[in-house]
Amino acid sequence: MPRSSPSASASPAEPDAQPSPVHNSDMRLADDVQQRLLAVAHRRTLVRGESLFHKGSSPDALFGVVSGSLRVSVVAPGGREAVIAMLEPGHWFGEVSLLVGRERVYDTCAVGTTEMAVVAAADFHQLVADHPDVHMAFTRLVCLRLRQALAWIDDVILMPLPVRLAHRLLTLDARAVAPTEEGGGTLLGVSQEDLSFMLGVSRQSVNRQLKLWEEDGTLRVRYRSIELLDRAQLERHAATPR
Repeated sequence: MPRSSPSASASPAEPDAQPSPVHNSDMRLADDVQQRLLAVAHRRTLVRGESLFHKGSSPDALFGVVSGSLRVSVVAPGGREAVIAMLEPGHWFGEVSLLVGRERVYDTCAVGTTEMAVVAAADFHQLVADHPDVHMAFTRLVCLRLRQALAWIDDVILMPLPVRLAHRLLTLDARAVAPTEEGGGTLLGVSQEDLSFMLGVSRQSVNRQLKLWEEDGTLRVRYRSIELLDRAQLERHAATPR
């Protein structure tokens, strides 16, 4: 399915005029659910490095990435940052804190200029109460997030770095916005440093593995991004412990 995002000039009061911000993954909300959200959302634009919210902040809204991308991370007491995810267009998040009524547990900031769809907490709760399909969609989304988190824990405990790195790149590919301008592959907006933080290893270790995959034609390392050239080959790397 083609990947798309709402037009920046479209009015939130006219959902039929707005394409949904979707991505090709199992965690994609149905188009009709996204349109209900967009109909009550307002827009917010973040500049590079600007925070959307910090860990410990109150849950006041649900968010959807319209364009650009967000970095999700936590910081240890010693100052070390762990990047949890890079959120691309089509990704809706923040529902867990809204549903349980507890503070945010991670930090978010814009990787570049990023447009957000913001659904106020009261509007989100009203939609969940009034529309069973919205309620079920977010129940499913929370379950999928739990499943993904458990899979990542298994990876950390059981899998060697090449397999973990391949899995993470495949997850990012499922959320990628578009192919590169040259049409050669899919551009993943993540740096080697981001990947090292995500996996809890050194940047040098990530670089060594990416260079090996660059040599066999799986991908190409670019400035602050990775161009995926052969997804099937990356899937083979993900399935082969080394």
